[in-house]
Amino acid sequence: MKNILVVKLSAIGDVIHALPVSHAIKETFPDAHLTWVSEPPAYPLLQANPCIDELLLFKKKEFRSLGGFLRNIGPFRRKLQCRHYDASLDLQGLFKSAAIIWLGGAAQKLGTCNMRELSDRISRPVIGPNARGHIVERYLDVARALGCRVEKAVFPLKIPERDAELTQRIMLQAGADMKNPYVVMAVGANWPNKRWPAQHYAKLSDWLYGRSIIPVIVGGGPVDEQIAGEISSLTEIPPVNLVGRTTLTQLACLMGEASLVLGGDTGPVHLAAGLGTKTVMVMGPTDANRNGPYGQLENALEVEASCRYCWKRACPKGLDCLESISVQRVQEKIGTLL
Repeated sequence: MKNILVVKLSAIGDVIHALPVSHAIKETFPDAHLTWVSEPPAYPLLQANPCIDELLLFKKKEFRSLGGFLRNIGPFRRKLQCRHYDASLDLQGLFKSAAIIWLGGAAQKLGTCNMRELSDRISRPVIGPNARGHIVERYLDVARALGCRVEKAVFPLKIPERDAELTQRIMLQAGADMKNPYVVMAVGANWPNKRWPAQHYAKLSDWLYGRSIIPVIVGGGPVDEQIAGEISSLTEIPPVNLVGRTTLTQLACLMGEASLVLGGDTGPVHLAAGLGTKTVMVMGPTDANRNGPYGQLENALEVEASCRYCWKRACPKGLDCLESISVQRVQEKIGTLL
C-alpha cells in the first residue's frame, strides 16, 4: 500500500472515534501516505494527529449552490487526485463522502457496516465482528478488512507545546491552576436532550468544591454560554468558566490533565475517553454500547426510561431526557473513580 485515502468529515465526536483507524493504518503500513478528508470543525484536531500525512479540507457550505459547486469542485478534485490511491475508507457512509471516494478512484473501496444514502453502491460495506458493537470497533473493522493489525485502539494526538502553555495560562487567568485537581464539566451538546440539566451541574459543582476539587465548565457555542451562566448563578461558588475560551487542541490538553470529565454524548467527552482520562457520560437518547465512553463503558449512566435509545434529537414526549439521572447517582459514580 503506497497511498490510502480516509474520508471522515464530521462531527467532532465521530472524527474522534475514527482516530484509531489512522494509527492502525500507519502501524501496519508505515511507509504508506495517508490522506484524510475532513470538514472544518474537526480539522484542528486532525492537524494534531501524527499519523496523517496530508489533510484535505472539504467545505460543504461552498458546494451548496450550483455556482459554488462549479467554482470549487475543480480545485478540490485536483488536490484529491494528485495521488493514485490503492485503497479508500469511507467512514462517513453518506452521499457526500461517497462522492469524494468516487472522485478518489481507489482500486479498493471499503466502508462501514451501516452506510446510507446509496454510499454502499460506491464502497463495499464491511460487516465485521463488531457490527453491533462500539462505533470505534466498527471503524476498526474497516481497517482490519484492509489488512491492518489492531491489537488495541490508539487515539493518536500530539498537542503542540504552544497550546499546552496557553492552556495553562488560560486556567491561571481564570483563577485556577492545572497542577491542582480539577473536574471538567462538558455542558454542551448538539442535541438538546443530550444535555444534563443546569441545576444538576450546579449541585455537582458545589459538591466538588466541598471536596477541594475545582469544577471547570467547558463548551463551544452560544447555547453553552447560556447554560454556563445559569450554572454559575445557581452555585454557592461559581465554577471556572472556560466556555468559548479554548481551541480544540487546547481543550484536548485540558481534558488530558483533568482528574475526571463529565458530560453527555458529545465530542469533548469522547475526546477525554480517547485520551485515557476518567470519564463519566450521562446518556439517554443514544446507546452506551455504541456511543459510550470508549474503554470505560461501565462509567456510562443511562436513563432508566423504556424509551431510551430513541436516537431522536428532541424528545417526542416533551420530557427532559437526562433530568432523571440524579446528582446523587453521578456523585456515587465519581466517588468510585476519584
